[in-house]
Amino acid sequence: VVLSFVFDGSQQDRVNQWEHNIAKLGPIFSHQSKQPNYMTMIFDHAKRLYKVYHLITANPVDLLLLTSGYVFMFITLINLFYSLRKVVGSYCIIGSAVILNGICALVFGLTAMKLLHVNITPALLLESLPFLVITIGFGRHIKYTKSILSNTNNNNDNSVFMMLAWDCFTEITIFCLGAKSGISGLREFCWLSACLLAFDFVLLCTWYTAILALKLEVIGLVFHTFGRGCFVCVMMIYIVLFLAESIQYGRRDQAPAKQLQQRICLALDPGKDEAIVGFIGMHIFKVCSTFQQEPLSFTTVDTSQPTVAFVLSELLDKQPLVKVFPNQYFYAVISPSATCFSTSSLFQQYQLYYIMIKPFESLFDIYAVYIQHPVISKWLTIALCVSLFLNTYLFNVAKQQPKVVVQKVIEKVQVPVQVPAAKKEKKVAPASPSHHRSDIVRPLDEVFSLIGTPEVLTDEEIISVVQSGKMAAYALEKVLGDFERAVHIRRALVSRDSITKSLEGSLLPVKNYHYDKVMGACCENVIGYMPIPVGVAGPLNIDGDLIHIPMATTEGCLVASAARGCKAINAGGGATTIVTADGMTRGPCVEFPDILRAADCKRWIEQEGEKVVTEAFNSTSRFARVRKLKVALAGRLMYIRFSTTTGDAMGMNMISKGCEKALSKIAERYPDMQIISLSGNYCTDKKPAAINWIEGRGKSVVAEAVIPGAVVEKVLKTTVAALVELNVSKNLVGSAMAGSVGGFNAHAANILTAIYLATGQDPAQNVESSMCITLMKAVNNDKDLNISCTMPCIEVGTIGGGTILPPQQAMLDFLGVRGPHPTEPGANARRLARIICASVMAGELSLCAALAAGHLVQAHMAHNRNTAAAA
Repeated sequence: VVLSFVFDGSQQDRVNQWEHNIAKLGPIFSHQSKQPNYMTMIFDHAKRLYKVYHLITANPVDLLLLTSGYVFMFITLINLFYSLRKVVGSYCIIGSAVILNGICALVFGLTAMKLLHVNITPALLLESLPFLVITIGFGRHIKYTKSILSNTNNNNDNSVFMMLAWDCFTEITIFCLGAKSGISGLREFCWLSACLLAFDFVLLCTWYTAILALKLEVIGLVFHTFGRGCFVCVMMIYIVLFLAESIQYGRRDQAPAKQLQQRICLALDPGKDEAIVGFIGMHIFKVCSTFQQEPLSFTTVDTSQPTVAFVLSELLDKQPLVKVFPNQYFYAVISPSATCFSTSSLFQQYQLYYIMIKPFESLFDIYAVYIQHPVISKWLTIALCVSLFLNTYLFNVAKQQPKVVVQKVIEKVQVPVQVPAAKKEKKVAPASPSHHRSDIVRPLDEVFSLIGTPEVLTDEEIISVVQSGKMAAYALEKVLGDFERAVHIRRALVSRDSITKSLEGSLLPVKNYHYDKVMGACCENVIGYMPIPVGVAGPLNIDGDLIHIPMATTEGCLVASAARGCKAINAGGGATTIVTADGMTRGPCVEFPDILRAADCKRWIEQEGEKVVTEAFNSTSRFARVRKLKVALAGRLMYIRFSTTTGDAMGMNMISKGCEKALSKIAERYPDMQIISLSGNYCTDKKPAAINWIEGRGKSVVAEAVIPGAVVEKVLKTTVAALVELNVSKNLVGSAMAGSVGGFNAHAANILTAIYLATGQDPAQNVESSMCITLMKAVNNDKDLNISCTMPCIEVGTIGGGTILPPQQAMLDFLGVRGPHPTEPGANARRLARIICASVMAGELSLCAALAAGHLVQAHMAHNRNTAAAA
């Protein structure tokens, strides 16, 4: 009802007085309204009974959905306490704080809904509460708690806060889009969820952070009792700076887009956003009607019935009928002689009262009610006393000096090693992380009791545990969980146990390496990594493709020599390569009671048993396929050489697994057979062997090129005849005189090993992989030079082994052969073998030309004896 008053504008004093009185006018309730209305109570009870009946007759799908929601809500709450138990070791205080944080956010959200005039009914809140808990969840609080309480050192990722903020923003955006659907019930639910998320995140950054700080303070009290008070200072500084450093994360050097995308994906709970979108879409497309009431079926009521007429007459007697008409607006007419006054003064006083004064009056009214309450006032008094006691105690503890137990350390005097004056260098030892470096070492028993939380231990304390024999040095990575720190501690242990004691302060680098890739795959007892210079030769035209050749080496002139050979080959049209065979080998050794049984088994494998053995071998892998079986006897011993394809892997592990399966199948027919060794040196791996030279092992490749005579003279500084004569005398006759096996070349191992190191191959396999015969012949009326290199044992792979390391993967990407081939298994490995063979041919051509021209010694003296570089 809108009441309008008409004032005479000529009486300004009276008008102002009426304005003041109306502004202070409050709601007036009649005494009749305070009296109980029994008829209204009857209708209220009937309405409640109708709602119960409506609940009983509701859609079973809606009831099942609502019941499932409450069940999953309680499961979510239980999972919250269980997760916090694993993170912080205590679930009562932190878990209660998380739930209280959510309750406060819900209260603030309901208040915001009231201010925004969004009607949130109790029924809607009852139905939406479990879905709010399930969809929003407590994953954000658990991650935030873990990032603070679990990382006591400064190696945490400060982007946690930004990822949580992004998570919250994404969910709020989804709910806002759902609110735009306009569906009754769903609109209110989405608005409430969005406000709840916003308030929950604000409380997470303020109130909940203060709770975590108090938790750390309590932890500090426990450590102080046991002589570890200094731990509190580190933790308190960390918790205060955590948010500030996280907010500044956006101003730092940005990570690559791919890495940032991975971090954002890790920050989001798996499936949460999909669940929210699915939940909103379920209601938009009316899959169910949780938030919507069933259509009401209106029935006609006969007002002439005695019972209905009696109730209506009673209502009319008790509650007078009020007719509301449209608003009538009147304006005060001000006479010209009157002094003008502002027509907005009434609204200004209204705003002043209800915006500035009214909230304070309401606050004092609520305060007066709680203070006078007989129960609440007592609890408030108890809480105030506990707070005063706890803060006083914490303040006194902070002023006390921490008790520190100092263990006596015996310093060992080291005799300095005399260094020649010509090679004096200033060596700077790599500094250990500041938060692990301390001169204070606690007692061994106390340190060992804290080994489960290595982040609170210093490096010297962990070294003392290893030196006492209570922890193995090889287990440092597993115990510490920090690979770089484990390597730093291990090199200190090795250095102190060595004769020279120089490793700990040496220039062997430690930092900024992918130790997580090394663990369990490439190396053990790691003390650092060895950087090797990587050069590039080429480009070299190989089968029509211009390819740069990466080479990791410490030998001067090698890359330059290969580059000169590439230039000469390119001038003749490039290199042509072909793969003649592809088969990795493994030769197990078995023994029989006599030679008759051994001969019978050999005959069976070479005839009808070949199919059985092959099928057993092939069943162990998608890529391993037997190409050839070669069997040999030596008395009662039998050697079986399996030659198989292995896809893009080098294949030693793959073929070993297949050999075990094949031998077990042979043992079913010959139970008296005894397996001596899975590798009987009949393979032959990492050893020079004629069988590899004859039969081949790995990829057998041949490369060829024709170099014009003019290019030989201009680029290589020699003649075709001189090169042909040198090749026969050196590579053929000379190697034969030495009894070489597969060594009919100038320096194939040089080029091959450099490429092996750069691309993550096994450098030990250069023994058989470097087998090569280099042939040169004058063609085209002895004007041009034909050169070829035949390499029957190139053992390479593009997956597994050292190819998992990022630097080596970068070089494989550089060559275009990283990982398995998407359509043709083994194509990448074969292409890498062809690149190696062509590169070896370039190196052979350049070195032989240098020998023929007599330039080898001069070149090495110029590049390998560079005094300026050494100084």
